[in-house]
Amino acid sequence: MAQGPELYDAVCVDPFTAVEVLRAALDQAGIVLPSRSVEPATPALALVGLGRVHADVAMRLADALQRGRSCRAERGVACR
Repeated sequence: MAQGPELYDAVCVDPFTAVEVLRAALDQAGIVLPSRSVEPATPALALVGLGRVHADVAMRLADALQRGRSCRAERGVACR
């Protein structure tokens, strides 16, 4: 049986790794979030800032997420 997306514990995820993994995934989808970074003001929260984007970038991001959801559904993988 196919597995769904992995769930991550926010406490265990290195925010710098998360930024790089997100950057790579967005690059593959042709999406650039120029302001993505680790938020230094609250290191204990491990927050990743995604910055502000133009409306067309937001639409491309939404489209990429919807395509991924649709693709998983076509393969019989439960979508959340």
